[in-house]
Amino acid sequence: MILKFFKICLYLTTFLFLTGFVHLQAVMGPAITIATSGNLAKATAQFIFDYEFKKKTGKSSFNYITEEVSKNNKENQINEDFKNLIEKRVKITHQKLKDQNKIDKEFKLLVEKRVKLTHKKLIQQKISQ
Repeated sequence: MILKFFKICLYLTTFLFLTGFVHLQAVMGPAITIATSGNLAKATAQFIFDYEFKKKTGKSSFNYITEEVSKNNKENQINEDFKNLIEKRVKITHQKLKDQNKIDKEFKLLVEKRVKLTHKKLIQQKISQ
């Protein structure tokens, strides 16, 4: 059994390195599938899928997925930076509004105090006339 496995591995290795028309990545996936699961149909389907995928996109499925993941990571980083920027701006604006409201309250209290004092003076002037 082990001798048969080594013989198959030797044939596959020879096939991979001595033929120039098959890319190593395209055959390596199905070869590993055959070695681990023993399912030739599954390995053939995987090989055909990879071949068609490369024909349509110009990239191997592994390279395509790697590029998409790196794009998503970059987009997520940009989104995270944008989110942090907005949160920072909201905090600054909130603080400015709080400070402005504090000034407005103080001004309102001052105006109310002046109105009361002026009202008192007017009442006193009326009474004295």
